Amino acid sequence: MLIKVLFYVAIILVALLGYRHYASMQPSLTIGENAPEFGLKDTKGSYHSLSDYKGKYVVLYFYPKDDTPGCTKEACNFRDDLSKLEQLNAKVIGISVDSEASHQKFAEKYHLPFTLLADIDGSVANTYHALTNLIFTKIAKRYTFLIDPNSKVVKIYHDVNVSNHSQQIIDDLKNLQATAN
Repeated sequence: MLIKVLFYVAIILVALLGYRHYASMQPSLTIGENAPEFGLKDTKGSYHSLSDYKGKYVVLYFYPKDDTPGCTKEACNFRDDLSKLEQLNAKVIGISVDSEASHQKFAEKYHLPFTLLADIDGSVANTYHALTNLIFTKIAKRYTFLIDPNSKVVKIYHDVNVSNHSQQIIDDLKNLQATAN
């Protein structure tokens, strides 16, 4: 019996490691590419699409789960830096596979003044190659895409440090805007 259990554990580990390898080989968006369009509901049930933000920079950040330590820290840093980001003509949009109701509680609890979108089926995260599809659940990877006013991807963040991510984006926006002038 113990041998059977060990065998099944080994099979599961090989499957998970194989999936991680496969997932890391998925094609990714590239800088200069058009950002994929989306249409998702916010905490109040209103639809938002990327085209709604034409003419502005968009900080499109995907995060795993509402009200978890890393996601809370990242969201609160965006909240605290929002005026600096808006002065740089940027809008912040957070996306996870959590529901509108979950986003509403999260936004109210931490006074988040920016848009959170519910990607319940993970389709938008998948389009941005920011979805981890585990056997029984899906979660968004902690990826951020900086999109320019013409809806082009200008920066991709795959290795996000939640402690300084919003400041990193502010610095990158300043550099992008300085080189554009």
